[in-house]
Amino acid sequence: MVARVKKVQQQPARRTAEAPALKTVTLLGATGSIGSSTIDLLQREPDRYCVEAVTANRNAGALARLARELGARVAIANKECLVCAGALFMRRAGAAGATILPVDSEHNAVFQALMSGRREEVRRVILTASGGPFRTFSLDALRSVTLEQALKHPTWSMGPKITIDSATLMNKGLELIEAHHLFALAPDELDVVVHPQSVVHGLVEFRDGSVIAQLGSPDMRIPISHCLGWPTRMATPAPRLDLARVGSLTFEEPDPVRFPALALARRALAQGGAAPTVLNAANEIAVREFVGRRLGFSGIPALVEATLDAAARRGELAEPESVEEAVAVDHNARRLAANLLPEIAAMAS
Repeated sequence: MVARVKKVQQQPARRTAEAPALKTVTLLGATGSIGSSTIDLLQREPDRYCVEAVTANRNAGALARLARELGARVAIANKECLVCAGALFMRRAGAAGATILPVDSEHNAVFQALMSGRREEVRRVILTASGGPFRTFSLDALRSVTLEQALKHPTWSMGPKITIDSATLMNKGLELIEAHHLFALAPDELDVVVHPQSVVHGLVEFRDGSVIAQLGSPDMRIPISHCLGWPTRMATPAPRLDLARVGSLTFEEPDPVRFPALALARRALAQGGAAPTVLNAANEIAVREFVGRRLGFSGIPALVEATLDAAARRGELAEPESVEEAVAVDHNARRLAANLLPEIAAMAS
């Protein structure tokens, strides 16, 4: 999620000498889980924020109720724009003089930790992953997991797509690509560590050996509030972190054999060009088919890999130079994945 806010002056008739400038907020995806958390925070600070617009994908009734309740306020949630056209997105943002504030808990953690030094002093950035519901499953067990199992995330409450992406670790792979663009990091400056407690959200290692980490309860209102209040901080109702109660924090390397989706994302990041766009499109198709029970869990990364291979053979991995080109790559990759589906589904069954 990316939050963008702009300051506007209050109407002269209502303004006092002490009144601060309001921040207008546009909320895209207002009826989803992140949208709901954002609205909870905005409603607690009615004198600081003015919602300018709200949007939703399908839930028109809920959107109408929110619009009536809020009048006019803004936060933007979108990971795919950076995965599918990250270079283009960041160029446009730079040309417009926009400030991009990351709201995903991992990227927001890195954003905060980066404040401890200069960019040239950074050795690597480490994103944490909970490991999902199948962290301890064997390779054989993973081949027979069900949709219901995949939708039971051990830590976060999220929508079906991102929950399944977390189960395959594809979500962490997409976040690596996102971090590459957000923080101008080379692929070898990015790493992932599995951290089941989801207390440490991101770490930055500096060249002197120091490692700065951001910790907090697994509550999206914390990173959302950081972006809404940036460069200052605002109070939230999120649970306070009690390390004594947590007891211990554990870390482990992700297993590329049991969770090949992460390795596929790394491959796409290293390839560059349109490879991340193809990766995302193929994964969208694969997850859709898994939800529809037409593809097994192990078939998700298999379909993504087959699509990446086919797109490379066809010479369809050139960097998109416009939104239209990125959309065309996405469309072609989805069609390619759909054509490969019967073969992959039969192999993964």
